[in-house]
Amino acid sequence: MKQNGFYAQSGGVTAVINATACGVLETARKKKGQIGKIYAGQNGIIGALTEDFIDTSKETNKAIAALRHTPGGAFGSARYKLKGLKENLAEYERLIAVFRAHNVGYFFYNGGGDSMDTAHKVSQIGDKLGFPVTCIGIPKTVDNDLPLTDTCPGFGSVAKYVAISTREAALDVASMAKTSTKVFILEVMGRHAGWIAAASGLAGNSRTEAPHIILFPEIPFNKAEFLIKVRACVERHGYCVIVVSEGARHSDGSFLAEAGTRDAFGHAQLGGVASTVATLVKKGLGYKYHFAIADYLQRSARHIASKVDVEQAYAVGKKAVEFALKGHSSIMPIIVRTSDSPYRWTVKHAPLSKVANKEKMMPRSFISQDGFSITKSCRRYLEPLIRGEDYPPYKQGMPCYAKLRKVPVKPKLNKNFVLK
Repeated sequence: MKQNGFYAQSGGVTAVINATACGVLETARKKKGQIGKIYAGQNGIIGALTEDFIDTSKETNKAIAALRHTPGGAFGSARYKLKGLKENLAEYERLIAVFRAHNVGYFFYNGGGDSMDTAHKVSQIGDKLGFPVTCIGIPKTVDNDLPLTDTCPGFGSVAKYVAISTREAALDVASMAKTSTKVFILEVMGRHAGWIAAASGLAGNSRTEAPHIILFPEIPFNKAEFLIKVRACVERHGYCVIVVSEGARHSDGSFLAEAGTRDAFGHAQLGGVASTVATLVKKGLGYKYHFAIADYLQRSARHIASKVDVEQAYAVGKKAVEFALKGHSSIMPIIVRTSDSPYRWTVKHAPLSKVANKEKMMPRSFISQDGFSITKSCRRYLEPLIRGEDYPPYKQGMPCYAKLRKVPVKPKLNKNFVLK
């Protein structure tokens, strides 16, 4: 009897995570002789723990194909981290019990570093409990901070959005700078790694063009140097465009803007750094300012997604199924760059043990000597990732996205399990 597969989305979603789901589901349908049904977890890993499954075989081919151009998490995602095996064995035992009940022998977990850790642990506990599960972690994160893979699906599209938004906002500010706003600040995502902030550097072709200042998490913030740079920029160009990563921090490691709370993964909640920087500019230099926070807009903008990103997101989903059926387990598909110009790439795989809970920071060689811009080598790395357009279909001026039936699977176990 063919074993079934279970697919779940985890953590913050992206403009292309559903393209990965499309890759998984379409490939599995083509491999019907080798794999049974693919179930999806309602709200990520929580759907597995609570036995809240969606039967994707009930979806039409058209609906599955539409996932490729649909943003958000089609099956629901969640920030829920399974603790260590020794700390909370009951959750892992529950997970394997659910998989056993539904004959799930393939686990496809689509997420970031914490999710790769979960997939790795599930592969270990399945063997110990006598029900081996083939576990494939599928990369996804706008932060671009997973190691070993050249880039992370989701990043190319947010990079494109931020670069374009920076260029367009700069034109707006420049046109009004004589009598109005002198400083514009854009806050982007990036807790520890400044990849998204770096992407804004693609908005201009030289240091004289916006963004004039980029604040990276990797470079300790120096207030005096920053204000000197802002003043010089305004005096030279008439205005100054600043892009700041939410994870910008002081030399002691503390964030410029930390809410004082933590999310379900234990990460400090960030937000409001644009306001913090704007206040520094106002108090220190007296310039009129405006700021914007890209927030969810940057990661949900499927209408302006990078074609390269969409293709890579689909490819890792497709390869995840193919690798699993070839007997690989506890691995993550990775994108390997084989050429910068022309840009070429392929998909290989890496052990989850070398990916889980690890972060890929911006290399110092990608940041200018003064710490406020990107270098030529960074530009060479980033430029191919935002190339191409892959617009969703439109009707009456609005994009058309997938509508799924989400037919539930009848539970086979008791409903008394309580999430911790």
